[in-house]
Amino acid sequence: MLNEQAEAWNRGDIDGFMKGYWKSPDTAFVGSGGVQRGWDAVLARYKKSYPDRAAMGHLTFSELEVTPLGPDAAVILGRWQLQREKDSPGGVFTLIARLFPEGWRIIHDHTSAFVAPAQP
Repeated sequence: MLNEQAEAWNRGDIDGFMKGYWKSPDTAFVGSGGVQRGWDAVLARYKKSYPDRAAMGHLTFSELEVTPLGPDAAVILGRWQLQREKDSPGGVFTLIARLFPEGWRIIHDHTSAFVAPAQP
């Protein structure tokens, strides 16, 4: 699911990226802007924050840790990084994902951005 999201993001396809989220009014995204509830609100947040390909940059995920919570649920911890022409923001995330008939979907996303410390 995360590989498919990164591939969609890197071709500039936010709608494709959103296929990784549960399409429900109960989906939640928590970030520096507070809590957005509902798939439509999460989509609107991404489209506002990343209005074009230059703003989207190239997305990679790393340091992924998946902790099963049962046969149809998991917690995913990881890092995200964007490479853009003028900067490279990144951060960490914790996802709660559930297995639905259509596949794994994110039901709760808590994403934080931070500036990495300078390397000596």
